[in-house]
Amino acid sequence: MTISRRAFFQRCAAGAVSSVPISFRDTLHFPGQIQAPQTLQSRGLIRLDSNENAYGPSDRVRQAMEKSLELANRYPDLEYKQLTETISTLHGVSPDRVILGCGSSEILRLAAAAYLRPRKKLILASPTFGLIANEARRLGAEIAALPLTRQYAHNLGAMLSGAGPSTGLLYICNPNNPTGSLTQRQNLEDFLRDLPGKAPIVIDEAYHHYVGKSSSYASFLDRPVENDRVIVTRTLSAIYGLAGLRIGYGIASPKTARQLSAIRLQSSINVVAVRAAVAALTDPDHVGTRSQQNANDRQEFLNMANARMLRVIDSHTNFAMLKTGRHGQGVIQHFNNNGILLGSLVPSMPTYVRVSLGTPAEMKEFWRVWDLMPRVQKMEM
Repeated sequence: MTISRRAFFQRCAAGAVSSVPISFRDTLHFPGQIQAPQTLQSRGLIRLDSNENAYGPSDRVRQAMEKSLELANRYPDLEYKQLTETISTLHGVSPDRVILGCGSSEILRLAAAAYLRPRKKLILASPTFGLIANEARRLGAEIAALPLTRQYAHNLGAMLSGAGPSTGLLYICNPNNPTGSLTQRQNLEDFLRDLPGKAPIVIDEAYHHYVGKSSSYASFLDRPVENDRVIVTRTLSAIYGLAGLRIGYGIASPKTARQLSAIRLQSSINVVAVRAAVAALTDPDHVGTRSQQNANDRQEFLNMANARMLRVIDSHTNFAMLKTGRHGQGVIQHFNNNGILLGSLVPSMPTYVRVSLGTPAEMKEFWRVWDLMPRVQKMEM
């Protein structure tokens, strides 16, 4: 049977409307991660599943995005120079230390591609952000995923013991995703000093701006990165509210930056994202406002949890791990059934769910739906 061109596209459109909404983040697995059920239609969802900024970008960034449409007919290469200079000025480093990426995810992929292959090992925590482990698996590399400490910090002693001649790359997410917890800066300094061999280490600071004042934490971009082994990544998906534009960057020594930039896809960042990033990175007042708003939202979440006698892992991010007292998959499904998406279950933490902080109205609905759950005998895990 033949169908007309119009009928063909009508059928395609109908299929798109009725399809299940799948976030690309749901393709990024923690080791052994169970995917959150995706049975909801796209209308009316409250999305507390992907650690996004619920408030979006600043007005200044929105204006830059609108104006950038004038350049839609041009390749963005010339715009890259301005963004690179903006980043280098922000961090007090030379432009040759900056690596641009389609989200910080691209920087992680570049690091995996540069340093991992069969018979090489990736060392990382479990649980942690899983993209780089997925890349390692695709490249045929060995993966050593080491449990966090009781304080949910990276077990640097175990990571150090596991490092050797076959180690190709190490990955540390700080603050960590999904736990929102910190690994102390001094401990990381000691770890780098004692780390044998020459394997590079990626320090993922995606949630840096949410940490606030902490005596145990400092960004690795507080001074120029001189160590050829260290690659620090940042994203504009979190505090800057640009997750949908996919833009991030890395800072490394000139030698390491050249090595990674050489294998980057040409023009992988679109002109709208570049212009938006420049505007966002030169708007420190908005960053401060959003950081304080997040601190308030996080405290309110903790207050609501405490009122229900629920435990929350001490979070330094815009999400939190909530101990549910029951199996988390059933909790995720309950919220899904009520129009709220939560993060996917982490098997090593089966009674916890990860909740991204939404707007006050969204969080009010979260707790309303929580209170609809039937009481069950709590699990102790």
